[in-house]
Amino acid sequence: MSDIIILAIESSCDDTGAAVVANGNILANVVASQSIHEKWGGVVPELASRAHMQHIVPVVHEALQIAEIDKKNLSAVALTAGPGLIGSLLVGATFAKSFALALDIPLISVNHLQAHVMALLIDEPKPSFPFLCLLVSGGHTQLIVVKAPLEFEIIGQTTDDAAGEAFDKTAKILGLTYPGGPLLDKLAQQGNHTIHKFPKPQIAELDFSFSGFKTSVLYYIEKQKKLNPDFVAENINDLCAAIQYTIVETLTDKVLKAIEQTGITQVAIAGGVAANSGLRLKLQLLSQQKGFDLYIPAFQYCTDNAAMIAITAHYQYMKNDFADQSLAPYPRVSV
Repeated sequence: MSDIIILAIESSCDDTGAAVVANGNILANVVASQSIHEKWGGVVPELASRAHMQHIVPVVHEALQIAEIDKKNLSAVALTAGPGLIGSLLVGATFAKSFALALDIPLISVNHLQAHVMALLIDEPKPSFPFLCLLVSGGHTQLIVVKAPLEFEIIGQTTDDAAGEAFDKTAKILGLTYPGGPLLDKLAQQGNHTIHKFPKPQIAELDFSFSGFKTSVLYYIEKQKKLNPDFVAENINDLCAAIQYTIVETLTDKVLKAIEQTGITQVAIAGGVAANSGLRLKLQLLSQQKGFDLYIPAFQYCTDNAAMIAITAHYQYMKNDFADQSLAPYPRVSV
């Protein structure tokens, strides 16, 4: 059998990514980020799609160069079809479809959320099947039983806001610059989480809810600022620590409950929030205390990247799971 070499494109939000995978091994993973959104305190969809148009050709060229792969040797082109910002998705989809058409090779449509989970299959050590995955990102929070590559069962998910959004929105309440989640994490490491208390969201079974938590943080900050206008500045590290502690405890409580209900002791985290130091440390501690095996992707595979699209596409190629030129990106969908 000849080599399976796939070029993958990721453009779901504000990062333009291109990766090359050969027989399941990542040869290149290139990402171009967009700093323009810092000015607006969040991603501006129109600006994001325009930046993708500027970045996509150089990023693809660099990925092929690093991988030392001639485009004529590609077996397929993969793209993120959704979920994501529709304008951003359209840029990646249009480029990928044109590239595949020009080379007369198959097109592979990849689900962004599935790809976050599949990132766990890029490097060793890899979890064995079935494993339990906590998928935590800016737009989604899900507990998933991964039975095999591309075979998922959702056993819990957010009923409103995601954990990543809770980090970013509470960071904005505190006046932190965008993206607030990573900065909140950094400041939390210097704070004491016991100084301020926030209620953990209570919701049945394995689902999540963070909308009420964000509101509780807002009301607490507003109340304290009436008493002391400098309250946030004087307590920023401790506030960040308390916020992070509450979100992490909420997530890990559900993970422990899922382990108890399923009996699965192979546990993994994926998605942008998997890069959070508090979540990583808490799960590492729990894995030692409770005796489950923990798997965490490298930092470069947690946030949006094309390598995760590439590895997912590799498994889809093996199943002859191809798309056609009528493919339309989808802005919202779950695993």
